[in-house]
Amino acid sequence: MHKILLIDDDDSMRKLLRTRLEHSYEIIETPDPEEGIVLALERKPDAILLDLMMPKYSGFEICQTLSALSFTQQIPIFIVSGESAERYRDFCNNLGAKGFFQKPVDFAALRKQLEAAIDGHSAKRPEVRVRFRTPVKLIGQDATGIPLHVTTVTDSVTANGFSCECPAGIEEGSIVEVRLAKDGHPLVGQAKAVRIESPVARGQTCAFQFIEAPRDWILP
Repeated sequence: MHKILLIDDDDSMRKLLRTRLEHSYEIIETPDPEEGIVLALERKPDAILLDLMMPKYSGFEICQTLSALSFTQQIPIFIVSGESAERYRDFCNNLGAKGFFQKPVDFAALRKQLEAAIDGHSAKRPEVRVRFRTPVKLIGQDATGIPLHVTTVTDSVTANGFSCECPAGIEEGSIVEVRLAKDGHPLVGQAKAVRIESPVARGQTCAFQFIEAPRDWILP
């Protein structure tokens, strides 16, 4: 379930937003603007609903801060405020907000914009690649049909794949069974060679993508 962070010092407004949205989203909330920044960094919400007029720090400052931080700048922010949309919409958009909803909130329009923004955000979210060396076994056939059973070491891993040195006989599109090269050789899953990179002394570098969600993999 996608997560939405509510930052609003009005308890009744947070309760209303939660009631109207909690059936579709996991709701995280705080009345404290400073805590809102911390929660955005820690919980990585898919969208943020932000009030403008709050004590100590205004929604303008929080919006500008979240839009400037590398870890939060891609999170869509929607202003939900009793202030005039006509007066503040353009200014908030320039600070990084994706939309402005004046109270009383049009929840049908809010849901529609949330859905569109979250879908777009998810599509743009890059897959995290980590440089990590772990031994794996590749089992299958090479391009000539000769049985393949080789132990190699990953160069980098993602939640859905990895790259490693592999025999020259593996071509793009080849499918191999992947096992961790440790006690019991637990099966991770089947992976497809999606890219063949620069040749190395004894073979080449291959990028593999798991066909189905892997089991017991390095990254969740």
